[in-house]
Order: sequence, then structure tokens, then C-alpha cells
Amino acid sequence: MSLPAIVAARRFDASAHLPFYIDRERVGWIRRIDAPALNSWPDVFHIDQTSIRLANTFSDLNSRSAALGAVIGMLAADGRIPGWRNETYAIRNAFDAEPLAFIERAASRFFGTMTYAVHVNGIVEEPGRAPELWIARRSETKATDPGMLDNVVAGGIGWGMGIEETLVKECWEEAGMQTQLAAKAIRGREFYVLQSLPEGTQAELIYVFDLTLPADFAPRNQDGEVGEHRLARVDEVARWIEEGAMTVDASLATLDCLLRRKWIDEEACEGMPAIYLPPAV
Repeated sequence: MSLPAIVAARRFDASAHLPFYIDRERVGWIRRIDAPALNSWPDVFHIDQTSIRLANTFSDLNSRSAALGAVIGMLAADGRIPGWRNETYAIRNAFDAEPLAFIERAASRFFGTMTYAVHVNGIVEEPGRAPELWIARRSETKATDPGMLDNVVAGGIGWGMGIEETLVKECWEEAGMQTQLAAKAIRGREFYVLQSLPEGTQAELIYVFDLTLPADFAPRNQDGEVGEHRLARVDEVARWIEEGAMTVDASLATLDCLLRRKWIDEEACEGMPAIYLPPAV
């Protein structure tokens, strides 16, 4: 039986969505129930029963970004786009691709565009003791998954930021780690999430890192986005994953670590191999 996070990572019904295109490239998924909200901008979107397309009159990065930005501002004012972040995300189907447009981070799930994030497993290993993981509890004021358990460090990659650069930034903001310590993180694997959420669609590629932390290190949040940190045994963390107490992203990032280090049996993670592949939609 698959774990809740593995099931959730592919809980997506394409028939309940319309593909969103810029030029000839599908860049997102918009729920059919949200499509009527875009009818107010017939000069921006071409909508039919099979797709939603940004008008071809917006043919460059600046014009597309400006048109989408005006719409996003109105949708947010109407409460259709919650959790405004004041962060810029690029619409791009590959991390190293040229952006087709820039949007506010909070709008990425309304439009179902691809986003990118880093997750860090904070590991403590001492001779004669079972390995442990530092786990964070998300602040109750977070726009997404408030109060849920998370990796010691996790964060989205904004426009203009590299993967390792984001890792170092988030390590400081979320756990008070100095650059020299964060730089010791070792790249794990990467996986894809495509899941339906109350605010829209999460289409995300997540880069996993492992970081062995000194026994005397204790995370200290700097930006108010973490409520607490706790050091837990692997069996405790595995139980939280099984119970669904951890976010989907953090559960999968943690399972990736546990599997690579052979701290958990592959048989316990039915369906896990599929998340390393792009969703087949």
C-alpha cells in the first residue's frame, strides 16, 4: 500500500483542468471551475472547451508579464489568489529554460505553472547511536500547510536564484546555518509533484539535499516561518510520514534520504519510483 504522500504527489485529474498555453507551449493547468474568472479579460486570454491561451498579441517577456500581472492583481483582490508573497517566479518548463513570463509566486498554483524548490534533510549521526533527523514545524501563519511538519530547511527557488544559492539562503533564514555549514550539503535526487490543492495545482520539481549536522548544532529560525524544530529518530519520522503529519514535499524528500541510505525498505515505499519521473499528462 502506498504512503499518503506518494499517492498525493500524483493526485491530479487532468479532465478537471484546462491546459494553459503561452505561444505553443503548455505551461500550466487551470481548473475548469476557475476558468470563468478569466472571462473578464478577453483581450488577454482565449478560452474554449479544450484550452486557455495567452493572447498572441503578448509576444515577448515584458508584455506577457505585464498582462498577467494586471490580471493576477485583480484576482488577488477578489480573494481568488491567496497568500501573496511579493516574490517573482518565472514561467518555464525547465529550470534552465528562458522564462516566458514573470508572475507573483502566489499565482503559480492558480495557473498551475511549474515551480522549483530545495529541501534539506538535516542528519545527525554519532557513533553508537541511531541516526536522527532535524524536523521543523511550519508556522501557523504560513500560507500553505500551516502547522505541518517539514524538513529542517525547505524553500522555493525564486527568479534569479540558483539551486545552491537558494539552499544557502534558506539554510540561514529557516535554521540559522552559516554559509560554511550549508555548503556541505550533498545533492540527493529530484522528484516531481503534481497535485490538486484548494488554491489550485502544485506542479513542482524538488531538489533534495542531505546535510550532516554537528551533534551540538541546534536550528534557530530567523524569518518567523518555522514554529519549532525537533530532533527525531528515523522510526519516529517514518511514523509521521505514514500518518500524514508531514507535508507531501517533506515526506517525499525524507523518504528519498531514507531509501538512499537504506534506513528504510523499498517495499515500504510502493509507487516511489514514479515520482522521479515527469508526470505523464
